[in-house]
Amino acid sequence: MTFQPESTRLQDAIWDGSVPLDIRLSPQECRVYDKSDPYLIQYPRLSYLPFLLSRLHAFFTPFLIDTDAAPHGGWFSYEDVPLKWHYPLGLLYDLFSGAPPAQANDPDKDDHSSPSQRPSTLPWRLTLHFTDWPGDQLVQPDAEGKVLHDALINSVKEADFLRNGTAKGIMSLSKDDSTQLWNAVQHHDRSIFDPIFQKLLYAQGAPLRHIPLKIYLPSSPSASEPSTGHLRVVQSLISPSLQGTKEPQTLGTALHALLPTLFPSRRTPILARPVLHGAVVPMSAQVEGLLREVAYLDGWLHIGLVMMG
Repeated sequence: MTFQPESTRLQDAIWDGSVPLDIRLSPQECRVYDKSDPYLIQYPRLSYLPFLLSRLHAFFTPFLIDTDAAPHGGWFSYEDVPLKWHYPLGLLYDLFSGAPPAQANDPDKDDHSSPSQRPSTLPWRLTLHFTDWPGDQLVQPDAEGKVLHDALINSVKEADFLRNGTAKGIMSLSKDDSTQLWNAVQHHDRSIFDPIFQKLLYAQGAPLRHIPLKIYLPSSPSASEPSTGHLRVVQSLISPSLQGTKEPQTLGTALHALLPTLFPSRRTPILARPVLHGAVVPMSAQVEGLLREVAYLDGWLHIGLVMMG
């Protein structure tokens, strides 16, 4: 038996992670109301829902009332909440499905549990729309996919700038590498993605300056964001080590600095738990290690918060 380092096994698990989806055409857009067949698929957590639109459009075309609806005009909702298409599927599922996150001592966290053990949120049922685009909440992609491409690359650039204080890493990639990076994300191809992403992580050959980290916090609707799923995104400059020391920054110290009311303790979650890739993250985890081992494909740590009690 070949021994695999813990980090390799963790990365394997993240790349293999998926969510079973049950996608239904919106009854208001369907010739047979809610009687069309569902589209069922096991879809990678790291991937993005818009990559499914062409095949979904082809599948649902016989049921569409508006036969002129274009594939790129499709959008998804869950319980009437439009889903941001530039969020990875796994992040969307963790934020909106209501599924309890896996924990280190969770005996049912593997993918081989029996049907009776699996969360009732699976398969995750989403509604697909091709009309009434929610323009106040979502930017609409174009037919060529340029908007989606630019959204991902801009996110990669921002992460690169935070890590190194410059975006030279992504900007200095060859045209072939840039194309391959996009193709790897589109086709969920780790063999192509990993070598290019490693160039970005270690482009400067110097210590990291900051950690690309976003915290997604459930919140009440406001006048400016009345119906966006009620999320507040918290982002700030997080260094790999504590200020003025060489002591590594942990997720607990970072959360305490960003949200001291929610995280009064640096070591123990009291009011909320941090969740990444569907699992509760230990407060003692070092943020630099998390970035290097379990970042999303855009180079960010996207961490959702699940309230306790």
